Amino acid sequence: MSLVRSQDQYGRRYANPKLYALNGSSDSPGISSSIFNSDKHKMIYATESCSSDSYDPNYFLDSPTEEVMNLSGSGHSVNQFHSQNPFNSFMAMRQQDIFGSEYLESHSADTVDYNGDKMRLKLQELERALLDDNVDEEEDAFGPDRSMEINGKWADPICDALLHDSPKESSSADSNLSSISYKDVSLTSSPQTPKELLFYCAAMISEGHIEEASNMINDLRQRVSIQGEPSQRIAAYMVEALAARMAKSGKGLYKALKCKEPPSNDRLSAMQILFEVCPCFRFGFMAANEAIIEAVKNEKRVHIIDFDINQGSQYLTLIQTIARLPGKRPHLRLTGVDDPESVQRAIGGLKLIGQRLEKLAEDLKVSFKFHAVAAKTAVVFPEMLGCRAGEAIMVNFAFQLHHMPDESVSTVNERDQLLRMVKGLNPKLVTIVEQDMNTNTAPFLQRFGEAYSYYSSVFDSLDATLPRDSQDRLNVEKQCLARDIVNIVACEGEERIERYEVAGKWNARMMMAGFTTSPISSSVKESIRKLIKQYCDRYQVKEELGALHFGWEDKVLVVASAWR
Repeated sequence: MSLVRSQDQYGRRYANPKLYALNGSSDSPGISSSIFNSDKHKMIYATESCSSDSYDPNYFLDSPTEEVMNLSGSGHSVNQFHSQNPFNSFMAMRQQDIFGSEYLESHSADTVDYNGDKMRLKLQELERALLDDNVDEEEDAFGPDRSMEINGKWADPICDALLHDSPKESSSADSNLSSISYKDVSLTSSPQTPKELLFYCAAMISEGHIEEASNMINDLRQRVSIQGEPSQRIAAYMVEALAARMAKSGKGLYKALKCKEPPSNDRLSAMQILFEVCPCFRFGFMAANEAIIEAVKNEKRVHIIDFDINQGSQYLTLIQTIARLPGKRPHLRLTGVDDPESVQRAIGGLKLIGQRLEKLAEDLKVSFKFHAVAAKTAVVFPEMLGCRAGEAIMVNFAFQLHHMPDESVSTVNERDQLLRMVKGLNPKLVTIVEQDMNTNTAPFLQRFGEAYSYYSSVFDSLDATLPRDSQDRLNVEKQCLARDIVNIVACEGEERIERYEVAGKWNARMMMAGFTTSPISSSVKESIRKLIKQYCDRYQVKEELGALHFGWEDKVLVVASAWR
């Protein structure tokens, strides 16, 4: 199945009017490509220089069956992606020390001199005290057992440590993994299955036994395939993430994989496909949209601020839903924030997204204006958002907050700084949709186990919605899921961007910023519960503390919540 299709075709296949709204129309407005020719939009650009990192190693193709692509800013072409050895050039890669460190200025008036290591330890202690990291949390929304099952002969101390039951994250300082070496693993026999080999290999890498780990990686590459069963596919990507960690090539690989950018006007980005075919992601957006719709009622002017608008798909159905509201509809203004490096893309840039949304609103007779802010989220300040008196402000964080570094990365703590800034806007509603796992403060071995458990469930769930030979599935897994896995496993420090947290941690952060929960209504919950059962009875949804937890079997994947 090819991703190449006409606008109308992918509109019927993916732009399902029920995608992000409960009461979708059966008519999906056709949007002509001519709307992308308008140049009436003005943008705010952050006053910062944007350097383009170059990276020397060769990368793999956008898909196994497509032409060689060239990386932006580099003259290097991409090697053929081998189905049995998904990133077979990883081990030959050498990380060039040419990446400039990007430092974001704090807007605080105070400047403090400090010893970096001591300050970080103090911050971690404060974080554990405030966020209660070491106290056992309630049972998981779908049951007490969040761990994955391991072959009995590998049920050893490191396995138990990696696959902890508690959904509460542990701090790196207190993790019992920090004192466990691969030599502590007592095996009745040598590891046999790909899963056993993966975890044993991760333990060896953590101890610096590179030669042994390299041999095991070569062995694993002969056993796994990105075309096989879910367990084979997750192992294929996990082993290459380990290889990237050894080769220190994770940062370059993360940048090379194109998850958000659509390759052409008539093709969807891999991220769009993931959000639209995986119910847990789809219904996360849906819950956020419905919370916004309820807050919009009886308002004359509404201003929605999205700090990572992506391709704007969420707002296509939001505008359609507003068009069906009875009575006088509110004037809607949408502020979309996007990285300045991606704003002027010829395909899918921020300017074109605004034109597409304005054209749809005009066709549906919805009063709508789009305001573009071309800046990295960390440097956005209130004046750039153009808030006006009399507007009901709504802020949407859909799969975005986890990209903001927190106190474990920098004393600036951009994550909490952003939440405090948003609180200062006095919003009527704030929606958060996030993946539910701890890849933020967890140390390497525990993080590896978290990632394996989480993405194993995602790969399983994709098999229920896309056929095994689907090119769409392959692109989603290779461009989005593999991208996340590489960053989580192979990168550390500021280079580790995918810093997910569990729901309890987000709740604590929101309350510390001054927000209170705004429970998602029972009507929305019941409608979503009925719709999700149309996919597969292995998908689950449950309410906990006013938020909706979406999962595959007993594994929570996505949590949607609303705050005021």
